[in-house]
Amino acid sequence: MLAMGRHDPCARFVDGAFWYASRTPDGPGSLSLRRDGASLVATGHGPGAGWLVDRAPAIAGLDDDLTGFADLAAAHPVVAELARVHRGVRLPATGRLFPRLLRAILEQKVTGKEAYRAYAATARRFGEPAPGPVERLFLPPEAEAIAAAPYWVFHPFGVEQRRADTLRRAAAEAARLERCATSAEATRRMTAIAGIGPWTAAEVVRTVYGDPDAVSVGDYHIPNTVAWALAGEARADDARMLELLAPFTGHRGRVCVLLESAGIAAPRFGPRMPIRSFARF
Repeated sequence: MLAMGRHDPCARFVDGAFWYASRTPDGPGSLSLRRDGASLVATGHGPGAGWLVDRAPAIAGLDDDLTGFADLAAAHPVVAELARVHRGVRLPATGRLFPRLLRAILEQKVTGKEAYRAYAATARRFGEPAPGPVERLFLPPEAEAIAAAPYWVFHPFGVEQRRADTLRRAAAEAARLERCATSAEATRRMTAIAGIGPWTAAEVVRTVYGDPDAVSVGDYHIPNTVAWALAGEARADDARMLELLAPFTGHRGRVCVLLESAGIAAPRFGPRMPIRSFARF
């Protein structure tokens, strides 16, 4: 959830430690999280080190509140087993909204490979080296730089004008979005921006605020995954997904995360979505 694949420019494992780069209210910083027996050791670098270390438990998911989930999970054998086998899965709460929103916008309605290519290229083009000893670890882009860039700058990254314009609009509102105190407030403000819907907002608040109930409505795969896992149905729409998740209200997003962690997926029929390129046009 904190990293987009193993080679995320802004967050990845290096020599057994997880490194996370962020722009904080105190300035740029990087955070190293390393296990030492049953403990988690947090080390910060850069002007934002103190802010990141103070927030390390939340970033690592240690502040995730599972109150009531055990009783809800017990009502369905699949969810109960997932909760037991993947009991170490926790939702992070980074407290920094725009970097996750940038990634979510670039993930809209494209394949995972297309999304990663666009995200990595954008981070490297607009980011800068993060404080600390890790090479090629980048700070997330400054929102001001994204907002000021013309849409065609993103074209070679495989980003068409629709997503580029959405990203630029979001960047222009980033300061106001970062001030949102709750998941609900952030969702309202994000979805008021043209091009941002419930799917994008849910992807953001689940990681930024650790919202366990955020469901990514409008996803290509998740309704089928939920229906297959909970009802043995190979295909479903959002309405059916929400119906099946209703008994887990308060932790619906957590159930979806557990399904993903377990690698559960509905049977696939037909060709996969093709990977496109806009770089030559």
